[in-house]
Amino acid sequence: MFGIVRPCSHRLGERLKAEWMAHLCGLCLALRRDHGQFARMVTNYDGLLISVLTEAQTGRTVDGRRTAGPCALRGMRTASVAQGEGARLAAAVSLVLAAAKVRDHVADRDGLLARRPVAAAARRVAAGWGRAGAHSGAAVGFDTGVLVEAVDRQLDLESLAGYGTPVLTVTEPTESATAAAFAHTAVLAGRPGNATALAEAGRLFGRLAHLLDAVEDQEADAASGAWNPLTATGTSRAEARRLADDAVHGIRLALREAEFADGRLVHLLLVHELERSVDRAFGTRACGHAPEASFGPPPGQHAPNAPGHPYGNPFGGQPPHPEKRGFWAGCAAALGLCCTCKVCCADEFEGPWSRKRREGCCADCDCDCDLSCCDACECCECCECCSCCDCGL
Repeated sequence: MFGIVRPCSHRLGERLKAEWMAHLCGLCLALRRDHGQFARMVTNYDGLLISVLTEAQTGRTVDGRRTAGPCALRGMRTASVAQGEGARLAAAVSLVLAAAKVRDHVADRDGLLARRPVAAAARRVAAGWGRAGAHSGAAVGFDTGVLVEAVDRQLDLESLAGYGTPVLTVTEPTESATAAAFAHTAVLAGRPGNATALAEAGRLFGRLAHLLDAVEDQEADAASGAWNPLTATGTSRAEARRLADDAVHGIRLALREAEFADGRLVHLLLVHELERSVDRAFGTRACGHAPEASFGPPPGQHAPNAPGHPYGNPFGGQPPHPEKRGFWAGCAAALGLCCTCKVCCADEFEGPWSRKRREGCCADCDCDCDLSCCDACECCECCECCSCCDCGL
């Protein structure tokens, strides 16, 4: 799973969490239904925003939901999931952009893709995803050629960009692609008057996604010698932060110009969560829900039964070391973890094969325990009355 909008369940509340999961599962199932099981690999957090925006403008309808069967990632529970044109558009955009991402990695000869047989297989997969995305896009009246053209222009710009090139020159293709996708949700929802505002929100979202990806990857790219827009153009992190903050503010203003039947989830994801995404990328906010040790010494210090403890092992005997599970026993344990949702929802769980303690996906959220006025509005799901944060809702 990838994407810059990764809301924590602690902030969403039960109702908005159910809505968010409905769109996430709806995107995944739309990919499977139209393009097969393998296509579900491109499910991503940002792609579901297309589905969210479409439903926010039309309002939730009976035809916009269906009951999906049990899934291991939902603890083998059924769920109400989004369906319809919004989910199909989200699937089309996700496929085309994933295909572009694969081609980019092949061009950079990243990891195993430096080997010709692997690169050839990856190119075939990318080509199939591109055709599938074009087919799904055409079914909902969206020309994915806009996305493909933007990707091709991106590669050309990166080859020409150098020190002193404005970084916004490099982010422009991503901005154009996301602007087109966001604007088409207004067409699907029958609200053409929203197209201009949503195109602006999409343009700034694309800019933000590109910048945050560059910030998070800059050190790794420097170590591997990969191309990075900030390094290549000589853009400082301070300037990148200024541009990111401006983009978040611009998205907030653009959303005020659009009309929604129910804009609560859109508001939470594209206003509050984007602010946290920026803080997370630049390392300016810590997680308030990180698990804390109830007993024992702080992390980094020797536990009483650890080698090197100044008083030895006061409890006697050897430190317990759980034996690793065999392959089949580990597979059974892994299935159990998925079916009970512990991998996603537990603060800690035991690794199925190694039996080492692992953190659940939600253990590393970026929440703040001290709720501000706006956080309180989010928790009670009443963003309409959230005048304290000047959100306009």
